[in-house]
Amino acid sequence: MTTSNEPELPTLRPRLLLVDDQPINIQILYQLFQDDFEIFMATDGHQALGVCERESPDLILLDVVMPEMDGLEVCRRLKASPATRAIPVIFVTGQNAPDEEAAGLEVGAVDFISKPISPPVVKARVKTQLKLKALTDQLRGLAFVDGLTGIANRRRFDEACDQEWNFGRRHDVPLGLILIDVDHFKAYNDHYGHQAGDATLQAVATTLKSSLRRPRELATRFGGEEFACLLPGIALSEALQIASSLCRAVQEAGLPHELSTTASVVTVSAGVASEIPGPERSPADLLKQADACLYQAKSQGRNRAIAALPDGA
Repeated sequence: MTTSNEPELPTLRPRLLLVDDQPINIQILYQLFQDDFEIFMATDGHQALGVCERESPDLILLDVVMPEMDGLEVCRRLKASPATRAIPVIFVTGQNAPDEEAAGLEVGAVDFISKPISPPVVKARVKTQLKLKALTDQLRGLAFVDGLTGIANRRRFDEACDQEWNFGRRHDVPLGLILIDVDHFKAYNDHYGHQAGDATLQAVATTLKSSLRRPRELATRFGGEEFACLLPGIALSEALQIASSLCRAVQEAGLPHELSTTASVVTVSAGVASEIPGPERSPADLLKQADACLYQAKSQGRNRAIAALPDGA
């Protein structure tokens, strides 16, 4: 029998957030789940919201009675945010009255666990909710996939763009955007046929997705022969470099295009924009900049990336 000297990759563990204003209660739950979960902890509502924003846990065990901001308000705020509304919340509470349970369900909790806790019951309920979340995430993921190309669709782009814009505004970091159009695609379809056109869109999508390597970077089919790439944390100069490399990667794929007046192979044009989101700006402004730059790229000969300074700069 042969053995490998390469170390085994660590198994990804579910991410569990424990929220309770009493450290002893957190300690009890931590000891119960530490071997099977990546654990995050918070002792008040504001801390809990911050952890959810940064770490995106898979499940939250949330105390109801806490000072300043109680568990009901924490849950209400989580469900009001697109970035956190899908995280299941289990209330851990000493309150067992039916009206208290009804109030928790109304704000979005998925289950209740009574104090003092029973370890087997807590483990079983957490396991059940994680299974349900995995199924929900799978179905939700299918709704965000473009049926032709297999990459993210316009709906996913719109959601991700709003999330990253809000993140950039809170943390004062830029959001880069590249709009990409396949050059002379109508002529390609007319000459090679729509099946070949579909195959080419699939190839371009694969090239774009495989060329984006940083966490949270996203390649999407924007519509028709247009694609969009989101680049969180990327300023304009670097976004332009990335866009230029994407243009080269598509050209180097070498897909024949006999009727192109730009090159003998399929090429793309790209418009690039990036800015730190401000209070008077919106994702629509970023799209408008990138679209204007894409128009310039096509007007200046195609098979290139063009970037411009943000409005008012």
